[in-house]
Amino acid sequence: MSDLKAEVISRRKALSLLGLATLSLTVPATVLTVSDAEAQAQPTPATPTTGTERRQERRTGRVKRRTRRRTARRKGRADRGELRRDGGEEKK
Repeated sequence: MSDLKAEVISRRKALSLLGLATLSLTVPATVLTVSDAEAQAQPTPATPTTGTERRQERRTGRVKRRTRRRTARRKGRADRGELRRDGGEEKK
């Protein structure tokens, strides 16, 4: 018969073996994921690529809309004031 010796495995050895087994299963999946990500098309330069750029575009859009609203309100007030001064008649 074979001369097998039963050896007690410490917790440290068992956990290291478990970690190596997990690592060996994870590495191929990671390599596949990375290669898939590289195969995807890069974003066009017209679209913002970072969160900071997207946020800046949103802020710029808000400022422009706000400015347009303010300008429209000022113009409306001026037009109404002119109508009041002229006694409600429109100029021809």
